[in-house]
Amino acid sequence: MSGLLVAGTTSDAGKSVVTTGLCRAFARRGVKVAPYKAQNMSNNSMVCQAPDGTTAEIGRAQWVQALAARVTPEPSMNPVLLKPGSDRRSHVVLMGHPAGEVSSHDWEAGRRHLATAAHAAYDDLASRFEVIVAEGAGSPAEINLRAGDYVNMGLARHAGLPTVVVGDIDRGGVFAAMYGTLALLEPEDQALISGFVVNKFRGDAGLLKPGLDSLESLTQRPVFGVLPWEPSLWLDSEDALDLDGRRSAAGATRKVAVVRLPRISNFTDVDALGLEPDLDVVFASSPADVADADLVVLPGTRSTISDLAWLRSRGLDAALTEHVRRGRPLLGICGGFQMLGGVIADPDGVEGSVAEVEGLGLLDVRTDFTPAKNLRLPTGSALGVEASGYEIHHGRITRGDGVSEFLGGARSGQVFGTMWHGSLEGDALRGAFLAATLGREPSTVSFPAARERRLDLIGDLVEEHLDIDALLDLALADSAGRADVVRDERRRVETNTVPSRAANRVGLDTPPPSGSGGSTSEGDGSTGEGSGSASGRVER
Repeated sequence: MSGLLVAGTTSDAGKSVVTTGLCRAFARRGVKVAPYKAQNMSNNSMVCQAPDGTTAEIGRAQWVQALAARVTPEPSMNPVLLKPGSDRRSHVVLMGHPAGEVSSHDWEAGRRHLATAAHAAYDDLASRFEVIVAEGAGSPAEINLRAGDYVNMGLARHAGLPTVVVGDIDRGGVFAAMYGTLALLEPEDQALISGFVVNKFRGDAGLLKPGLDSLESLTQRPVFGVLPWEPSLWLDSEDALDLDGRRSAAGATRKVAVVRLPRISNFTDVDALGLEPDLDVVFASSPADVADADLVVLPGTRSTISDLAWLRSRGLDAALTEHVRRGRPLLGICGGFQMLGGVIADPDGVEGSVAEVEGLGLLDVRTDFTPAKNLRLPTGSALGVEASGYEIHHGRITRGDGVSEFLGGARSGQVFGTMWHGSLEGDALRGAFLAATLGREPSTVSFPAARERRLDLIGDLVEEHLDIDALLDLALADSAGRADVVRDERRRVETNTVPSRAANRVGLDTPPPSGSGGSTSEGDGSTGEGSGSASGRVER
């Protein structure tokens, strides 16, 4: 099996960006490449088609990475998707379909079958593609979770994957984070760490070089490059940490307030609005935040009833009602749409223990939650133009006499509700909607073209600032040879012939995988020819 694991020192270190960039860079070289993430934890997901033609749900990031790789997204690329339901419990989507829950108290035992399925999905992809670029989750040095890990070093061990560790220099402490990540790993895992990538660098690259040289000398692993800070990479992001970065350019004349629900999901629905030059898209959590908004969006949520209670506790229910009373437009999407209706019933406890609540009463609609999840890729028309989107929901809506149909939802005056995620990504529909709500002429902005430019930008950054040839050589190297390295390391540990990790200074006696180019001459920190060192280079 040929592949590469992109791990990180922490969440939001840049694993998704690097994985996406490598997929585009390898595809440009004619390599048949596929993205993969064994387990994703995100409420941002996407509907795709499985090879058998059925619909399935995967993480948004893997869907976008498949576009970067120029291949069709499929459930094997993200076999396990965890959707947080509370601080201690997550809903499981396995190979694209609901598969119960997992909680913190049975975290390891409850995921063993997920590991088996995830590894089988990887093996299936590896049998059909030349290279798999796998993205890790969190940090590989979360040693409290190592026993049940199948996303980071557990996956690397399974497939003999060389692993590149990405560190976010913008947070500070990147050298300690990289060194510490390697130091905390078991020797067998250390044997698979091939090198590092520094992400989000701002400033003079020359000032960074002494640190890179020291890191290479201390770890005997190369730095494959330094990605510069690039603020325009927020499009299609899946991480709620990025919410505050979705602002439009200066000079916007209209304000779009998106309610920042505690369990917000699929907030990429508003990305297309953020591209419109005259719209300032902001996230709102108080009545004051929406008071002066020209358009308010109530987005999707993983827990409609709980987030509706939060909305009321903040006084946002009254603020939305006042917004509508003043004749200003309001758009609800999926769970946000369900909140705008009348009764919301959950007799089977799909979302929790509350069996029934009253909605905001702004649309004549009833919602009934059922255990079966609806996954669809609908097409149709609205406002005189063609439209499309995707559906991911348990709620079934029933329209009353006081509303008209709108994209699988309902409309009454300037209050719109839709069950279709992603509909605003259609340029024609978005233009017609903004004309109907804000009275503006359609712009020339193309969301699909903007997405493709973003993927090309990530590919360009990776091509310019990382040693792509060395990374591709790593990915294509014989995994059997890497497995031999790990087995040798296991024997050394078992026979007690290797010093402790603390004593051997991060496993300097543990060689990186063959093909990594991590060898050094006489331990002086200068890398030999073909080492993949990117001294003097720079990336995000």
